[in-house]
Amino acid sequence: ALGARDLREVVAEGCRGLTDATLAVLAARHEALESLQIGPDPLERISSDAVRHVALCCSRLRRLHLSGLREVDSDAIGALARYCPLLEDVALLDCGTVDEAALGDIHSLRFLSIAGCYNVKWATASASWAQLPLLVAVDVSRTDVSPNAVARLISHSKTLELICALNCKFVEEEQAHSPTAFSNSKGKLVLTITCPIFKSLASLFPGEAVEEHGVFNECNWRNKRKILGVMMNWLEWVLSQSLLRIAECNPYGMDDFWLQQGTSMLLSLVKSSQEDVQERAATTIATFVVIDDETANVDAARSEAVMRDGGIPLLLDLARCSRVSAQSEAAKAIANLSVNAKVAKVVADEGGIAIFTNLAKSTNRLVAEEAAGGLWNLSVGEEHKAAIAAAGGIKALVDLIFRWPAGTDGVLERAAGALANLAADDKCSLEVAKAGGVHALVTLARSCKLEGVLEQAARALANLAAHGDNNNNNAAVGQEAGALEALVQLTCSQNEGVRQEAAGALWNLSFDDRNREAIAAAGGVEALVSLAQQCLNASEGLQERAAGALWGLSVSESNSIAIGQEGGVAPLLTMAQSEVEDVHETAAGALWNLAFYSSNAHRIVEEGGVPILVHLCSSSGSKMARFMSALALAYMFDGRMDEAAIVGTSSEGSSKGVNVEGARRMALKHIETFVLTFSDPQVFSMAAASSAPAALSQVAEAVFIQEAGHLRCRVVLR
Repeated sequence: ALGARDLREVVAEGCRGLTDATLAVLAARHEALESLQIGPDPLERISSDAVRHVALCCSRLRRLHLSGLREVDSDAIGALARYCPLLEDVALLDCGTVDEAALGDIHSLRFLSIAGCYNVKWATASASWAQLPLLVAVDVSRTDVSPNAVARLISHSKTLELICALNCKFVEEEQAHSPTAFSNSKGKLVLTITCPIFKSLASLFPGEAVEEHGVFNECNWRNKRKILGVMMNWLEWVLSQSLLRIAECNPYGMDDFWLQQGTSMLLSLVKSSQEDVQERAATTIATFVVIDDETANVDAARSEAVMRDGGIPLLLDLARCSRVSAQSEAAKAIANLSVNAKVAKVVADEGGIAIFTNLAKSTNRLVAEEAAGGLWNLSVGEEHKAAIAAAGGIKALVDLIFRWPAGTDGVLERAAGALANLAADDKCSLEVAKAGGVHALVTLARSCKLEGVLEQAARALANLAAHGDNNNNNAAVGQEAGALEALVQLTCSQNEGVRQEAAGALWNLSFDDRNREAIAAAGGVEALVSLAQQCLNASEGLQERAAGALWGLSVSESNSIAIGQEGGVAPLLTMAQSEVEDVHETAAGALWNLAFYSSNAHRIVEEGGVPILVHLCSSSGSKMARFMSALALAYMFDGRMDEAAIVGTSSEGSSKGVNVEGARRMALKHIETFVLTFSDPQVFSMAAASSAPAALSQVAEAVFIQEAGHLRCRVVLR
């Protein structure tokens, strides 16, 4: 680039680290430069000296846009005034201090933006700028500009046509207090958040039948004053800048603006002929619909406003273009909008799945990352999973993991998250495995250090292993080298989400006999007992999965005894007292399996487990929890456990005296009560007397426990 001596324009983004020396060399090597735009990242290492050097070297400069300078002093601006006689467009955005008086010396200036600049002396600024002989438009958005300064510019400038003052607190307060504050503006427009912007701009086309929402359509600018077209292009640029900054800050009280005119304005800007305006508008849409980055919470009203105003086809068209920067921004916007189920349906209906799948194959990481995010969000909907598979989305996602295996948390997390959603579907899970997804996900679980990636990889493996006997993915995951060892290790992660998903994966995998023993051999019993002990104050989801994994492992005798020896009884009893049905039901299942072995039955009694199981048996809202508690009590007191007081049977060898006979009577009484809850003599008598289908159905419904069909009950042979 430095050798392109005749270069006329430089537009640069992501230049936060740019220094004075680099900018000076750039200016010195390109004396023919007419346009220099660097931003929106703050140029904190650029000083007034570099701006002065640009002025000295680039005498043909017409446009200068810079962002985030700490200071632009009078010497720098004075150099621009002296050495750049053609300079007509200056934008100094989000700068610390700008010498407002010196700007009045750039007599060639037509367009000026100091949006986001504070520490401006507005009395001086308005007096100085009003004297500029060619000034057409000023942008003071996102500043503390005073109503008096705006009024002074209106009344004293002979050439000014437009003042853009979006998100200016004092101006908006003045308009709220006095709606006609700027109505006597001598034909000059003042655009604020609270004014009807489209209607105001339509007044620039007197005598023309221009629809309000068509004011940004270039067809309406043709054959008009040349300056009008230039001003509208400038306005598009400054609006795109300020709307993005406003969306990023998400100030309180902006809902009415976004819903009433902001959304339509952004979609108009997506259709701009200026590529950077298009992309910035797409970025703003992606930003303003998200109201909580941590939870990816999307505002339903805003996202549906984009949909109603025809935004989905516009953004999909932008995503189809050849520019990777536009592809990534459009894909990000569509992905965020697709969190809303209604919008997701429209995205799918408009061909969004095929577009995301194609973009996921991009060699540009940012494009592929946003496309993977789009597939992740769309795959939440059950109705979209098969379409993603049919479009080749699963293979594209698996390929992403192999393409960027390290240091790319965004693309890996989104690809793994999308595969996790897809793996929850039985047919799609087979496609994931067929595409090499098991190996890809296990590779992430084994080698990646990024918590978000690990959580999604573990969740995907859990979902792959969650299907029935007609799906062999459970065995396939267990047979993948290092899979079980990696998941066991992940249960020790510092991140709760990773621990939860890893425990869930081990729970599902433990339904396979070979996996169950391999998990134990990999240290799974010790790890999961430790997890159960540590998660008693953690989330309900983590408790349920920790108990579930122990339940799965405890199906075998050796594992069940090992769980008891490792101290697993106490945390399971604590979880059995949870008020959350999913937690205490799962803990009851684990205790039921443990109770079959007398050593564990002793421990349950010693740890005060009988009253806990009795309470579950009689009070839980879950039939399944009551049933398994009753089974556990029945196993404990089936005659194999010594009826005398238990001495020295705990895993630590401590001695606790327990009245076993009293515990037995309590248990058997509540088991009988539990059984009788399924017997309503009156209903049974009516059914027996009539044999009517309705009466028989009522009996069947009363005694049926849907989940009980999945239990594996033991038979004791004597």
